[in-house]
Amino acid sequence: MKIVSLTKNISLRRPLEMGNKEQLKTVKSVLADVQNRGDEAIAEYSEKWDGVKLEKFRVSQDEIKNAKEHFDAVLLNDLTEAAANIRLFHEQQKRSSYEVDVNHGSFIGQRINPLDAVGLYVPGGSAAYPSSVLMNVIPAQVAGVKRIVIVSPPNNEGFLPDAVLVAASILGVDEIYKIGGAQAIAALAYGTETIKPVDKITGPGNVYVALAKREVFGEVAIDMIAGPSEIAIIADETAYADEVAADLLSQAEHDPMACPILLTTSEFFASEVAQEVERQLRTLPREDIARASIENFGCIYIAESMSQIVEAVNQLAPEHLEIMTTEPHDVAVRIRHAGAIFIGRYSSEPIGDYFAGTNHVLPTNSTARFSSPLSVDDFIKKTSIIYYTKETWQQHVDKIARLARMEGLEAHARAVESRRWNKGVDQS
Repeated sequence: MKIVSLTKNISLRRPLEMGNKEQLKTVKSVLADVQNRGDEAIAEYSEKWDGVKLEKFRVSQDEIKNAKEHFDAVLLNDLTEAAANIRLFHEQQKRSSYEVDVNHGSFIGQRINPLDAVGLYVPGGSAAYPSSVLMNVIPAQVAGVKRIVIVSPPNNEGFLPDAVLVAASILGVDEIYKIGGAQAIAALAYGTETIKPVDKITGPGNVYVALAKREVFGEVAIDMIAGPSEIAIIADETAYADEVAADLLSQAEHDPMACPILLTTSEFFASEVAQEVERQLRTLPREDIARASIENFGCIYIAESMSQIVEAVNQLAPEHLEIMTTEPHDVAVRIRHAGAIFIGRYSSEPIGDYFAGTNHVLPTNSTARFSSPLSVDDFIKKTSIIYYTKETWQQHVDKIARLARMEGLEAHARAVESRRWNKGVDQS
């Protein structure tokens, strides 16, 4: 890893993968085709791109049952415990409706309602991501969403990974479809003969999925267009170089564009970590991916003080931030912008990815300056409530009319005044 002096102009921002013109053209064509032809179009694209001819898209109860029967018992317990931790964390995020008394029996308030239906995209094919199922489904369930749909591309035999089906089963989700790519996003947004549309789509995917999510936004809501993974680590000479190196590589192996960064005040420690990263790289199964990330986007910054590091991290607003210093809690309270903060030696980033309970769907590309992790709030909507009695209206009608006329909106003023126009009947 390259080692440089920390300046005020560091950045982890990279251009978001928005695809090229041909990819966008393909996505738009797929979306329109699915909207027009429904299931027929999905079947054709599944055969073309996933290499499988499916008679039915929906995963059967027998497939779910079979997955559970063949699944490792220890892993089943691990997933179940992780799900409980995730649910415990998200239960604390629940909101309540409220009313505020004004006067004369009038009130204003806010009503909280869950979304009716959401769709979760789980990447698939040769890989299995049960953690994506847990992290997206559970906050939706806690919010009160009644219909939760999972879509995921099948393997070339027409099946989804056992781990994905087991994770869904643990959560009681059984509306699962073996479709992926832009066609899956189209089905969730527009609906087909088999799949009813949803109100919001969440979950990561390839460039075609990202483009499709962007295109259907407005027809449905989406969670975010996430960029490559990133981690920033604040460490001093009390940390262990092999542990810091391992944590940097935990994100580097995600994607060639992942961004692993170390910030320290110790030149000696920086050199130790750089050597350890190279040593560990040689034995990583995903060495090619991790090496590209380290060489192109990895960096070790040497600062003059911890205050300089804190300022830089708040500028970076990283997706993941680990703090391994003498007093990590003191440093943590000074951080304003980060997707998730991992405090101390024993709180490495994968703990948040899989087990602690916090959500691993986090803002990337410095958007933690204004964005938050996926939460229960992403699966609710808020409705404002206004109730004015006659007495409250009488008290304020002239004020409201004056404010309307100040903006040149005469009809607004007349609307509030119309309640005192002569109706020809006694309204006392």
